[in-house]
Amino acid sequence: MTSVMIVDDHPMWREGVARDLGSRGYDVCATAADVASAVKIALATRPDVVVMDLQLGDGSGVDATREITAALPDTRVLVLSASAEQDDVLAAIKNGASGYLVKSASLDEFDDAVRRTAEGDAVFSAGLAGLLLGEYRRLDRTGPEVPRLTDRETEVLRLVARGLTAKQIATRLVLSHRTVENHVQNTLRKLQLHNRAELVRYAIENGLDTTPDTTG
Repeated sequence: MTSVMIVDDHPMWREGVARDLGSRGYDVCATAADVASAVKIALATRPDVVVMDLQLGDGSGVDATREITAALPDTRVLVLSASAEQDDVLAAIKNGASGYLVKSASLDEFDDAVRRTAEGDAVFSAGLAGLLLGEYRRLDRTGPEVPRLTDRETEVLRLVARGLTAKQIATRLVLSHRTVENHVQNTLRKLQLHNRAELVRYAIENGLDTTPDTTG
């Protein structure tokens, strides 16, 4: 059972999210209302996923995200925020968040995002990955090409960054699930990265096309 911690400074929202996730079979192991308690409780409970709001009573969820992911590399943070501003999204991802979901998402979308985050996928609300890419391009921070990757590895990296699962990528490229996972692991090793969330950040920072896929 996936253990989840909820961080939000609004009691009714925090309790509602905890109740919804509990009804979907998650182990809601803890809740917190501010940065200080979020970090302290996360270190004590070591949840699989932290669902993190950005606006907290004593500071920013970005600060809590940075501290938690630095201390607990196996814990993944999924931001759940009312804001879809690119500066907020960019700050969260740069400070260790694995994904970013806006609070207007449906319960099914939220359930899917938490599950995929626990599995190591990078999950974004529709359009947010594209916002990040646009911001990096605007600042002329696209960086170099990816010369160390094969064409196939680069293709798989793009699809990972668009939010596709390994199964979906295998179907799209007519490959086996194992072959796709091998390409992902080879890419992680070559780029000295640790998980799919870092792959997404790498793709965005290097100007790869991460516009969410809306076809089949």
